[in-house]
Amino acid sequence: MTLPQTSMASPTRRILAVVLFNLLCYIDIGLPMAVIPVFVHQVLGYNTVIAGFAVSLQYLATFASRASAGQAADRRGAKPAVVVGLAVCTLSGLMLMTSGLLRHYAALSALLLIFSRVFLGVGESWTATGAIMWNIGRVGATRTAQVISWNGVTSYGGIALGAPIGQMLSGMPLPYGGLVLVGALSAVLPLAGFLLALGYEPVPPVAHKGPRTPFSTVFWRVLPHGVVLACGSVGFGTISSCLALFFAHQNWDGAAVALAAFGIVFVLVRFVFARQIDRRGGLIVALISLIVETIGLLVLWRCSGVFMADVGAALTGAGFSLVFPALGVLAVARVGPENRGAALGAFSVFLDIAVGLSGPLLGLVIQTMGYGALFMVSALFTLAGVGTTILLQRQARA
Repeated sequence: MTLPQTSMASPTRRILAVVLFNLLCYIDIGLPMAVIPVFVHQVLGYNTVIAGFAVSLQYLATFASRASAGQAADRRGAKPAVVVGLAVCTLSGLMLMTSGLLRHYAALSALLLIFSRVFLGVGESWTATGAIMWNIGRVGATRTAQVISWNGVTSYGGIALGAPIGQMLSGMPLPYGGLVLVGALSAVLPLAGFLLALGYEPVPPVAHKGPRTPFSTVFWRVLPHGVVLACGSVGFGTISSCLALFFAHQNWDGAAVALAAFGIVFVLVRFVFARQIDRRGGLIVALISLIVETIGLLVLWRCSGVFMADVGAALTGAGFSLVFPALGVLAVARVGPENRGAALGAFSVFLDIAVGLSGPLLGLVIQTMGYGALFMVSALFTLAGVGTTILLQRQARA
């Protein structure tokens, strides 16, 4: 049975009906976030570079699949992209569960974990891009900022919800605790979303005559704003890949709480300040956001206890919250409506590159310079984003 779109429903309710699938996807991402680096480092016995890479590999896979996700949403419609994405996330959860079951066979467990992370990255790109395009089709292009903001709310809200649940499940007695239960739940949630999405009414792709703009051309059009996004995304990559390792090194409990603080404050800032993008302009919102994110990373750099680490994570989340929608609206405006999916995919690539590379590179920073330099190096990247945003403002005024 196909569920109607209920044209009388408010735009927000229409957005929520589809953004639910993005929420399920990102709960899936949050569930193992605080578990995987510790599992790889302490259970399987690999070093911090490999542990950071195990987290970041998901984002590299997301990067590699952004183009295909955006083009599929443009050409075949957004619903098929979401359905495919949720199906792939389900397979990722099954592989993660199997990796936990085979934890005594380190190499095989690590291999399955790698495949799980790759599948989750592909599932993320297809689900997130498809959900945005589906909602733009449901409520109109004039509400693009609202759609992107809600996608971000569910993205990091899902991570904030999934991370503590995953850490709680990982502490349950084996053989059904640890990564096994985390993987099982990671398979059940997107499977439920997959079955629900099948009954939703699709939105047809935007009609377009003649050849579409090549993805490479779209990429170069969004490049200036994408560079700023990449600089701001390093802070998120640091939190997701290395915060749990930092807490373990300090012998502190509560890494999942710090991750939840990041996600909760991220969501609150989206709710309270998202409309400032339309009122103040994307560049000024991005500039202020990057400054706040830099302060958060510097607090983490100098923190001496769990409370200040939580404050630093929360400030980082507050700063990063509006970077993507503030710049994303400007990036999408640089292409025609028939290329929105490709533009979102190309723009998101910069986040994927930054987060994907930050894990192993910051793991190398830990090995060579110690944990003390971890957040300071990340703050330098966000400062570079501040400088680039100022340059874009000057160009816009010229």
